Amino acid sequence: MALGVLEDHVMQHVPGTINLAEKHQDEVQQRGLKHGTGSASHIVLAPQPSEDPNDPLNWPYSKKLVIVCILAYGACLLASTFGPLLSAGTAVVAIDLNTTIADVTKLSGYQLLVAGCSGPFVLAFSRKYGKRPVLLYSSIMGLIGTIVGSTSNSYNTLMAARIIQGFAIPANESLIFSVLADIFFVHQRGLFTSIMSFTLGAVSNLSSVICGPITNSLGWHYLFHIMNACLGFQLILLFLFVPETAYERDARYEIDEIADDNLQELAEKEAKDREKLRVLKATEQVEKLETKDSFIPPPPKKTFIQELAVWTGTHSDENLLQLVAGPIMCNVNIAACWMVVMTGAISSFYVSQSYVAAQVFAFPPYNLNAAGVGYLFLGPFLGGMIASIILGVISDPLILWCTNRNRGIYEPEFRLIPIILGVLGGVGLFGYAALIQNGDSMYAASALWGVTLCGFIGMQTPASTYVIDAYREMSSEMFIANMMFKNFLFYGYSYFVNNWAAASGPGQVFYVWGGVSFALLLTTIPLYVFGKRYRSYWHRHNLLKKLGVRTHAEF
Repeated sequence: MALGVLEDHVMQHVPGTINLAEKHQDEVQQRGLKHGTGSASHIVLAPQPSEDPNDPLNWPYSKKLVIVCILAYGACLLASTFGPLLSAGTAVVAIDLNTTIADVTKLSGYQLLVAGCSGPFVLAFSRKYGKRPVLLYSSIMGLIGTIVGSTSNSYNTLMAARIIQGFAIPANESLIFSVLADIFFVHQRGLFTSIMSFTLGAVSNLSSVICGPITNSLGWHYLFHIMNACLGFQLILLFLFVPETAYERDARYEIDEIADDNLQELAEKEAKDREKLRVLKATEQVEKLETKDSFIPPPPKKTFIQELAVWTGTHSDENLLQLVAGPIMCNVNIAACWMVVMTGAISSFYVSQSYVAAQVFAFPPYNLNAAGVGYLFLGPFLGGMIASIILGVISDPLILWCTNRNRGIYEPEFRLIPIILGVLGGVGLFGYAALIQNGDSMYAASALWGVTLCGFIGMQTPASTYVIDAYREMSSEMFIANMMFKNFLFYGYSYFVNNWAAASGPGQVFYVWGGVSFALLLTTIPLYVFGKRYRSYWHRHNLLKKLGVRTHAEF
């Protein structure tokens, strides 16, 4: 048993399990396999980068950071801010459009319904034509929807704006995680997954802190006016500095996915290829090398202009309808279904807090205006930020520590250890429910709202990183499925959560959510203990293959 993870006795090597530490590798592998640099020089890189300078794994670290920053900025706007854009000013919008708070909440529900329904098509097009055109399309749709919103003076026009904006959400809520798997190695993903989880979770609350005062001082139309400028800038950055990250790499390099742990052949191949490249650069005798050794040198590095291409060819020969089915079918994998349901449910719990925020705090005993309601979102923002910092600091060092304790063998289940932080989610919900039910301190309620999000980020990030490492070959499908599930929940909540809170009191809503969150947290234990055995079982009885559904690593 590896730190509580049960060993598998059927397969010699289970996909996802990696020998990361150099001191535990045999001599041939030490010489041949590529390793990290600097303080990570003892770590075997997984996946192994190819010799192609256009392989995203070979891109300069600074370039990867720029890509992450731009994608995080886009996620802030298109995934984190679109949904709660009107949350703090819900009562103001309802009065201005002569409608009810429940009807204004439904506008966000329609937006998220569109996002959920369009998710499978986003995945299908990204798999077939690459992620870059899909991300650009999403930003353009977001900009168009926001322009419509800035000119809206009726409920129906505002509904049209929110629906158009919905087409921008899926790519910026799900594809960004698969981009991380495209450009970073296993030992680097924890930090950047934490950053993206923070962006999608905590930043959505910061937007309300900003949107509330804007609504109160300038009017809700200015939310769309300001967003237009931000989205235009994001679109320019995306076009100039985020090239296509989809890359078809030789399957032998995917050492985090293969079932054969005999890496000697790959190590020898890489050593020979590096030597041939050295000779090639020294002699520039390309034809001689190709004739004598059947060696095909890598293509030249793409120029900045070449990387601006929106179209980079077809990355899959599958039918689009088959690709559309991928996110739905991936749920036959128990671990994938667990991530989809668990993270989707807890996301819906804290989003429901924003749905009823104006309903609770804009009326007695609190009587806050839109700005006051918006300021209360500072609590969950800080809670999410604290959780993201903690996870960003400990995630990758923790799995390296566990790997060293496990004789250099990395198990993806080690990613689940920080999920214990999720206890705070249930505690926060119970405390928040008690306070708002009794009309007690709004500052304490904001703080406990922050504790809730701190715990939920602590559940989401480890779960997301785990499935990337354990089942990277279908990471895109899983995150699209996750996005669909939680957006369908958001849509459903827009129809009943405000009425439920009005009829039974807001406290009951969050007592129920708190109990469910504790139950979901407990499901992590069997997954951690039996996760490796299930990975082995899945590799031997892959239902997706039997159903004819291919995943991106199989191209």
